Amino acid sequence: MILCAGEALIDMLPRESAAGEPCFAPYPGGAVFNTAIALGRLGEAVGFFCPLSEDLFGAQLRAALDASGVDHSLSPSVDRPCTLAFVTLVDGQARYAFYDSATALRDLREAELPALPDRVRALFLGGISLVGEPCADAFAALARRAGERVVMLDPNIRPGFIRDESAYRARLEGLIAAADIVKLSDEDLHWLTGAGAVETGAEALRAKGPAVVVITEGAKGARAFWQGGIAHQASQRVDVVDTVGAGDTFNAGFLAGLSRAGGLSKAGVAEISEETLTQALSLGVRAAAVTVSRAGANPPWADEV
Repeated sequence: MILCAGEALIDMLPRESAAGEPCFAPYPGGAVFNTAIALGRLGEAVGFFCPLSEDLFGAQLRAALDASGVDHSLSPSVDRPCTLAFVTLVDGQARYAFYDSATALRDLREAELPALPDRVRALFLGGISLVGEPCADAFAALARRAGERVVMLDPNIRPGFIRDESAYRARLEGLIAAADIVKLSDEDLHWLTGAGAVETGAEALRAKGPAVVVITEGAKGARAFWQGGIAHQASQRVDVVDTVGAGDTFNAGFLAGLSRAGGLSKAGVAEISEETLTQALSLGVRAAAVTVSRAGANPPWADEV
């Protein structure tokens, strides 16, 4: 099982009422939650961990996980409200306003972490769950407990959400060093490593410990950097409706591709071949292309890719 550990929240997506008034509709979301949903729809054995609120939004999150075949038995039910993220679209790009004080996610502490069952063979972390304390420190502690499991990290950086940049950067440094796979958008890479060539930044990150660094570059596709060089997968041409959940779906496709190729182990990632990397990149790109072709974070089912 692949365990996705990180934020579950409600995306309040912009809509228009029957009277023509601007309004917001609640949809289950969160970067790590979306990756879990996408993995379930692709047919992978997947679990999800994050405390889930006992409120109406928590019930909505559980129902969405159930509908996509995601095991959430490790996620405790808590008497704290659900995080809300109000989304606006600017030139097709999502912008977020988070309401996250004293929520089921934000107030997670290390004492609430589950013991990792033997059936968990890979751990995926990322998103805003790695930003604010105390939850960020708890998820970082979970990563340290991974043992011989594959760890994949996608920070999915939201600069406007960061209040203590130095603490956040220090936490990411530790997580990057502990990860087997790190995935970033080109924008995230430049935020972390500064201006310069993508190749230079990606190799600088790989030197910190990960066996594979994956960079997504929008219409240019995705590249994976590993000891054997660089693997590339071009993007698919689609009519883009919005980009909500695109990167999360890519992560799921990439992990599913590794799993199908038998490469989802520490040894498999350390000794990965270009063929396996290309297969994983291809599934990630194809899955993400379906997501961006329709509104909201709505990952594809296996028969759609």
